[in-house]
Amino acid sequence: MLKLHSYFRSSAAYRCRIALNLKGLAYQTVPVHLLRDGGEHNAPAYRALNPQGLVPVLEHAGHIITQSLAIIEYLDEIQREPPLLPDDAASRANIRAFALAIACDIHPINNLRVINYLKGPLRQDQATVDRWYRHWVEMGLAACERMLPQGESRFCFGDQPTLADVCLIPQIYNARRLSGDLAQMPCLVAIDATARALPAFAKAAPEAQPDAA
Repeated sequence: MLKLHSYFRSSAAYRCRIALNLKGLAYQTVPVHLLRDGGEHNAPAYRALNPQGLVPVLEHAGHIITQSLAIIEYLDEIQREPPLLPDDAASRANIRAFALAIACDIHPINNLRVINYLKGPLRQDQATVDRWYRHWVEMGLAACERMLPQGESRFCFGDQPTLADVCLIPQIYNARRLSGDLAQMPCLVAIDATARALPAFAKAAPEAQPDAA
C-alpha cells in the first residue's frame, strides 16, 4: 500500500494527491499537521523520515521518497498509464519547465516556513506578508501563462492532464485563497476550471481531505 504523509493545505502534497488519483492508485493518507503543537513536521519521528521536515513523503515497497516532483515522477514510472510526461524529449522538457516554474520558483518563496520567517524574525505585519505573497505568485503565474503553447487545448499541454496541470491547480488554489489577482491569466483560469471538474482533481482538493479543518 502506498502511504502519503500529507497536510491538506500543502500545495506539494496536493500535487501528489492529484497524481495518485489520476493514476488510479489506492493510498493511505497520514496527516501531518503543520500548525498544531508547533508543527508535527518538527517532531523527531517525522524528521527521521524526512530530514527537511517537509511534506509530502511517500512510503512504498520499503522506499521513502521526498520532494513532490520526485514522488510524481516515481508514480509515473511505476504506473505508466495515464502518462504525466510524454515520450517526446522536447515536449517532456517543456512540461517539466512549466512544472518547475511553479514548484521551484513560485511555491518555495511563498511556503509556510518563509511566511513564518517574514512574520517572526523579520517582524513584518500581515498586510506586508500578503503583498509579498501576491507579488511573487502573480508575477510567476503571469509568466506561466506566456509559457503555454499556442493554440487552444483543454489542459496546459494538450487535451490530457500532464505534470504541468498537476502543479498548476494547487498553485491557483492558493492564489485564490490569498486573494491573488488572476485577471491576467485567462488561459490558466480556464484550464483550472476544466481540471477541477475531473474526479481525480476534485478528490485531491484540500477541503476533501480527512485532515481538513
